Amino acid sequence: MKILLLGKNGQVGSELQRSLAPLGELLALDRSSTSHCGDLSNLEGLVETVREFRPDVVVNAAAYTAVDKAETDSQTAFLVNELAPETLASVCAAIGAYLVHFSTDYVFDGSGQKPWLETDATAPLNVYGHSKLAGEKGIAEQGAKHVIFRTSWVYGTEGGNFAKTMLRLAQERERMTVINDQFGAPTAAALLADVTALALQASQPLTGIYHLAAAGETTWYAYADYVLAKAKQIKPSLNYAVRDFVAVPTADFPTPAARPLNSRLNCSRLEQALQLKLPPWQAGVDALLTKIL
Repeated sequence: MKILLLGKNGQVGSELQRSLAPLGELLALDRSSTSHCGDLSNLEGLVETVREFRPDVVVNAAAYTAVDKAETDSQTAFLVNELAPETLASVCAAIGAYLVHFSTDYVFDGSGQKPWLETDATAPLNVYGHSKLAGEKGIAEQGAKHVIFRTSWVYGTEGGNFAKTMLRLAQERERMTVINDQFGAPTAAALLADVTALALQASQPLTGIYHLAAAGETTWYAYADYVLAKAKQIKPSLNYAVRDFVAVPTADFPTPAARPLNSRLNCSRLEQALQLKLPPWQAGVDALLTKIL
């Protein structure tokens, strides 16, 4: 199996390098790669790369993810999140390649309390969500064999993430405020990568949209509380300065881009298709903390 991976150095891409390497010949690129074009803003270069390498599978882990910046930089957001995936799907259709793409819970408006199904109506609240939804539609319209994994609250061991930020702030500040009315499931990049590799080895390739997130649900406040307690358990010598840990509503943290309150995703369709059981979100966070502490 020949696999082309785009976005190799991102949170998900770095884990995909690990999970996809055993499956065959892997060409992993990012936007600074020189051997081939891996820059999603260079549509002609992407087409040339795919046609030259002729992969069996293209895995697109690259995206424009600056949610707030997208509100004033919509042109770039739509170039990377809509036009690039659409272009990849078009060239994949032409050569018979299979496209794996990642999307987001931000395609929904965050209303209600039920976990979102793949068939639920979409209604993004912000430019980033609109650009990702446009990418989903663009892929579907090209007729390529493809699967789109919608996920939420992604974190990786490399670079910055919510858990690392909470640990740092807890050691620097006496008072912390964290949002307590947004619900979702923290999802490890490693889980996304492992399930992707599993899907590529399935006897029946997945087609269309599937929700993929860790099991269970929490809020950012409860997530932070879990991180601090677990970190103290793993490393008792941690010295927290925080004395006042306060839950606040989203309204107390105004941002340029509106965030959905309900990011719960129903992943039963994926679990049934691949005959797997997604792990609780706490398992991934435990693994993260064990690694970084």
